[in-house]
Amino acid sequence: MRKVILLTGATDGIGFETAKQLCALGHSLLLHGRNPSKLDAVKSRLIESEGEGDVEGYLADFSRLSDVRKLAEDIVGKHGRLDVLINNAGIFHTTHETTEAGLDVRFVVNLLAPYLLTSRLLPLMNSDGRVINLSSAAQAPVSLEALAGRMRLSAMDAYAQSKLALTMWTRSLANELTGKGPSVIAVNPGSLLASKMVKEGFGVAGNDLRIGADVLVRAALSEEFSNASGQYFDNDRGRFSNPHPSGLDDRKSAELIQLVEEILTNNA
Repeated sequence: MRKVILLTGATDGIGFETAKQLCALGHSLLLHGRNPSKLDAVKSRLIESEGEGDVEGYLADFSRLSDVRKLAEDIVGKHGRLDVLINNAGIFHTTHETTEAGLDVRFVVNLLAPYLLTSRLLPLMNSDGRVINLSSAAQAPVSLEALAGRMRLSAMDAYAQSKLALTMWTRSLANELTGKGPSVIAVNPGSLLASKMVKEGFGVAGNDLRIGADVLVRAALSEEFSNASGQYFDNDRGRFSNPHPSGLDDRKSAELIQLVEEILTNNA
């Protein structure tokens, strides 16, 4: 069955490799990017080389929550159904570490944007759908002060905290949607894959990106992940696993979700 799949951060890295595989399988792809020329180039390349699925492009800068809201509005206005949402877009190093509202860009792009986008698109998804959130092996206990923009962190700390926060929200949303919405799954696609983020952040070439793309396609489509809502798949270990112990604390998760909702309300 051809599925309608939204893939964020689709213009390079793991996102592009995943898009190639999904397109070759004949699915209808809604590709997100923040650079119009790169997005157009990816669309053209997929149509010419893979050629099985439909491809649409959507522009949005995830450091701007207004762009995320507009992206959701555009998709809702054009599509009555969404089968899979892969929240792949992420950021580590950047020259502009805070937004105009004083929030750390890592928290905005890696947590707030997918949280907001998913909440706006849930009405298009049914209980057979899947939301795949890209976590990481890099995880650290979340400082609510840092998330709120009242404390500054190093790039690594902000990234690791934002990824654990994303994993905590995955569990929380999965529990909320039990029996009435899509499965929600967090996936570490693999450490030190050959993405631009890894090259800039760690100065290494990295491992084959297809390692990460393969597991994202499995998470999105395979029976293996059909009953995995709320779980965390660690591709470094090749199995479902537990995230950082702090991510399993329900009280901390509830405090995190409450703060995220407050930030989104204050930055509407």
